[in-house]
Amino acid sequence: MQKLNFPTYSFRFKNSENKVAIFDEIRKKFIILTPEEWVRQHIIQFLTQEKNYPKSYINVEKLIKINDLNKRYDIIVYQPNGEIFLLIECKAPEVKITQETFNQIARYNLTLKAKYLMVSNGLNHYFCQMDFENEKYNFLTELPEFETTNYKL
Repeated sequence: MQKLNFPTYSFRFKNSENKVAIFDEIRKKFIILTPEEWVRQHIIQFLTQEKNYPKSYINVEKLIKINDLNKRYDIIVYQPNGEIFLLIECKAPEVKITQETFNQIARYNLTLKAKYLMVSNGLNHYFCQMDFENEKYNFLTELPEFETTNYKL
């Protein structure tokens, strides 16, 4: 798999039906390794190892309804009070991050109402803080660490 713009992490792999699978520590199972899954697994490691987000607050690939359509978000991080702190959209490295990518995460966030957004293809990462009052998002240079949310575990 392609080298991504993250620190180096160690992963567990296995062969499954002539395909490589990677172990997802959040879903606690092996997932077929696609380019997008490679990005997703790096982001999970980034969140837990670099930003100190507890694994128990991270949720991966769950169904949501948007305008009566079934969609799947990639990753969300909850706050201890159950509100959504962070919504993440993962793309494969060869997928360019475009305005349509931001439109997609913004549509998802109309339902989810996360305080922060992250969009990444593993090579380019974009972080935003929501400004619900003015209906826009403000770009950040990095995500806040979990402790900065003023919640103690």
